[in-house]
Amino acid sequence: MIIPDSPAPGTARGGAAIPSIAVVDDEAATREMVGDYLKLHGFSVILCDGGRALREHLARRSPDLIVLDLNMPEEDGLSIVRDLKARTAIPIIMLTATASAIDRVVGLELGADDYLPKPCELRELVARVRSVLRRVQMPSAAAAPAPVPAGGRRIRFGTKWLELDALRLSDDAGLEQALTRSEFDLLKAFADNPRRALSRERLLDLADARDPDAFDRAIDVRINRIRKKVEPDPGNPRYIRTVRGLGYIFRPEGD
Repeated sequence: MIIPDSPAPGTARGGAAIPSIAVVDDEAATREMVGDYLKLHGFSVILCDGGRALREHLARRSPDLIVLDLNMPEEDGLSIVRDLKARTAIPIIMLTATASAIDRVVGLELGADDYLPKPCELRELVARVRSVLRRVQMPSAAAAPAPVPAGGRRIRFGTKWLELDALRLSDDAGLEQALTRSEFDLLKAFADNPRRALSRERLLDLADARDPDAFDRAIDVRINRIRKKVEPDPGNPRYIRTVRGLGYIFRPEGD
């Protein structure tokens, strides 16, 4: 069931669009508390009590971001993440009450953009929402690959080119490879620091990928996703190499 809440997204004073957030949680008290706090901070909010209600809303309008509880009785959040990421590019922040990192890692591997434990600190949630929205505001590429402008900065990453000015990843034929903003920022961090071993913490800082309390597996998940896009053999990476006990290193020559 979709719970009537704030009005449809509109335009704030000054002409800026009001970001719309879908809050999906089967617990009414949590759902309403999160929704009320987001509204206080200038967001348009729709409240959904489960996956079915969320899909009903998506059939009419796509929100700018989804805050999703992972532990719901009717349909678990990981199934919703898997379904949505296969069909849409809407960013998702997971809320999880589990102490184990397994659900968080699986959710990130499925394409979720961030997570917070429940009960969450609402000020931190707002900060995460704003951070994710900033990261995904990357200009979308046209359907047909645009030619690289003269002097455009390109860095070779294995089988692909990272086009720094166009903010995209493409192959030798100019065909674009889907890339999230956080993945682009991570590749750019490597491009800016070739042949230099970077710790996980340093990569998180350079890519603005997470807050200081991020667990190590978060960066590992992103590296695995990137390797599948740029390495000829992701199982035996040549370009983005693991440095045991430290982190990763980008070797442009693949040596």
